[in-house]
Amino acid sequence: MSRQAPSDERVRDLVHDAATAPSMHNAQPWRFRYVRRSRTFEMRADFERAMPRSDPRTRGLHIGCGAALLNLRVAVAHEGWHPETRLLHDPADPALLASLRLTAPGHGDSDLDALYPAIQERHSSRFPFEETEIPDAVRRALAEAASHEGAVLTFPTSWHLREVLEAVQEAEARNLTDRGSDQDLADWTRIDAPSVNMADDGVPDYAFGPRKHGGKAPMRDFAGSRQVAGRGTANFERAPQLALVSTIHDRPEDWLRAGQATERVLLLATLEGLSSSFATQPLEWTDLRWPLRDPVTGAGYTQMLLRLGYGPKGPRTPRRPVSEVLDIQP
Repeated sequence: MSRQAPSDERVRDLVHDAATAPSMHNAQPWRFRYVRRSRTFEMRADFERAMPRSDPRTRGLHIGCGAALLNLRVAVAHEGWHPETRLLHDPADPALLASLRLTAPGHGDSDLDALYPAIQERHSSRFPFEETEIPDAVRRALAEAASHEGAVLTFPTSWHLREVLEAVQEAEARNLTDRGSDQDLADWTRIDAPSVNMADDGVPDYAFGPRKHGGKAPMRDFAGSRQVAGRGTANFERAPQLALVSTIHDRPEDWLRAGQATERVLLLATLEGLSSSFATQPLEWTDLRWPLRDPVTGAGYTQMLLRLGYGPKGPRTPRRPVSEVLDIQP
């Protein structure tokens, strides 16, 4: 296997794969710098794409960047390199989130490489899923994927699931009258034809999915009170299958770990034939986030709420050109 440094074209391909990651409202709040001399990527937060109303601590921003970092690690492993990764939280330079150096292949990289086919296939799906239960073996594999990244994945059931769904409903009710949440949606959703066709970020109306007519699945309505021509309604799952991603601590580096764990889970879920979407509404309210934690241990911090199931794949959403998110240095 060649140990020559990758060409600039390959570097751009690696960042292209990284940037397919999900992020809150598809804001894509990341930038990459590649230094040829040291074969090192630096990942930086793009705080101009932060959401001060819905994500004042930038926790969600860090999770999105963590997901992009996981994709970069997978793409690098697929190219035959070992992604030597460091999470960097420097109070003097808060935008610098992580570094990744290309080194010789190491033990365990095949686990990352195996996820590569899912990078371009994973899309958020805001359509109804089947009521078919996810097998226990698949649930265990998804939980193990999260544990590889220092996070815990649990599937709430019974009264805990009811509490989670109630927290989602409470958050949705608050968002209806919260000007800040409404402004974030207005800034990052596209419902008129020119912006839908020309924008390279945000959530376009073709990805909103139908309005929920019935069911208990926690679906955010990206349209709000606005009308979208041709958009229908649908009944969603009566028994949604949700998963919580949690970490022991709640620091910026933990948010990055949670983002990597979330994306690793989603890539494996994609390979297992599952579709997915996010339900971040209760995580945007401090008092609603805490009750989501694991009731058995009562410990940890919930970082992400996932909806999983068997159903249609979601459409591709726009992505910023690699030239806007990558800087190559000598």
